[in-house]
Amino acid sequence: MKRTKIVATIGPATSDKEVLRQIILEGVDVVRLNFSHGKYEDHAEVIKNVREIDKEEMYNTAILADLQGPKLRIGQVRDGGIELVNGTTVTIRASEHQSDLNEITTNYLDFAHDVEAGEIVLLDDGKLKLKVLETDQDTTVKLEVIHGGILTSRKGINLPDTKISLPSLTAKDMRDLEFALDHDVDWIGLSFVRNARDIIELKELIAKRKKHARVIAKIEKPEAIEEIEDIIKETDALMVARGDLGVEIPMQNVPILQKKLIRLCINSAKPVIVATQMMESMIDNITPTRAEVNDVANAVLDGADAVMLSAETSVGKFPVDVIKAMSSIIDEVEKYDNLYHHENPPEESAKDRFITDSICYSACRLASRTQAKAIVTMTFSGYTGFKISSQRPKAITYIFTGNKKILTMMNLVWGVKAFYYDKMVSTDHTIADIKYILRKEGYLQTGDFVINVASMPIAEQGMSNMVKLSKA
Repeated sequence: MKRTKIVATIGPATSDKEVLRQIILEGVDVVRLNFSHGKYEDHAEVIKNVREIDKEEMYNTAILADLQGPKLRIGQVRDGGIELVNGTTVTIRASEHQSDLNEITTNYLDFAHDVEAGEIVLLDDGKLKLKVLETDQDTTVKLEVIHGGILTSRKGINLPDTKISLPSLTAKDMRDLEFALDHDVDWIGLSFVRNARDIIELKELIAKRKKHARVIAKIEKPEAIEEIEDIIKETDALMVARGDLGVEIPMQNVPILQKKLIRLCINSAKPVIVATQMMESMIDNITPTRAEVNDVANAVLDGADAVMLSAETSVGKFPVDVIKAMSSIIDEVEKYDNLYHHENPPEESAKDRFITDSICYSACRLASRTQAKAIVTMTFSGYTGFKISSQRPKAITYIFTGNKKILTMMNLVWGVKAFYYDKMVSTDHTIADIKYILRKEGYLQTGDFVINVASMPIAEQGMSNMVKLSKA
């Protein structure tokens, strides 16, 4: 079983039920619904198919609803695009209406109010670079073309120097969120997070609906880097979204930042996804480039919980082959011993969780010394699963829970496999029964060392306060 999980974006190339089945069987752990594209009926069909496949194949695939966020774009321009020439002056007008296809407009109505003279404006994923000369603070901004080219319709706008005033959840996001919560997805991706308050507001909306979905903060803005410790504290998981991030900060800073964010998340027991352009050449080609193989391998070595595919699986020609290729890279890299056993002793400041954290830490240390094949934890909230996973034990972490809501959600977490189990009679009986199940399913062999983490008395499902070493 691979420890590092695979997130695959679903689109026309993978929405067919049998293709979905193939990619899940080949190693997809989380399916991502990108709400920048697609109709609700299409997303609903994918959700239905994934859940049917899970029942048929005895899987627990997680579903991630990725909200678009305040994506800034230019409007329509004439066929063939507009040529922006270096050194010339152009005007961008903020308007919901297009009056002339020879002008450049934007759907970002506060554009002229938010930008200031001297700030940089990037278009088309940074391919075109402009500098603000002046703004009327109402609708119109004049800019100098620093690096020009052909600008075509609906290209994105990035503002690395600007504090934008748009809320993190747009009106479209609110509608998409309601749909996602109605369908009980496991994870909600929040785009263009700028501060911890963005996370708190989304969590409040989820709580009002009494839903179990957890939040993934997508790191794409420089402001988020400045607030990263507070964001990690409030979020449930993080996504290193290297596409927009690599446009808005110097590209050479992204690799080190990726490593830093992964380390911060591991230390906080928060899952972290590395995303964007991981195997992009496989949109059209049957094999990845060697640079892409190295990129995936380095994300695994950095300790990422998951690696993500976007267009490779949503519109690519070889969606099943790309999953096979990514799985084979992960399998090979995970043979490297330095990937494991990064135990962090608990901090006494975490008083309410200190006993549970100490038990999880000790279980992982014990697993390392005994070369245990499994760490088994009984959990209702999933907390011990997150905590044990963050120590990166070589032993697989098996979660047994009576809470069906976390079964699929935990499929994003490194090295974790979850089972539904609600027969908690006594500690000894439960441990013996679970070992029998794991042997029967082929996860353990007779004589393998197993470490059990549980609460005593077990029926009360309290905080973990016991660790037991035994043989399968």
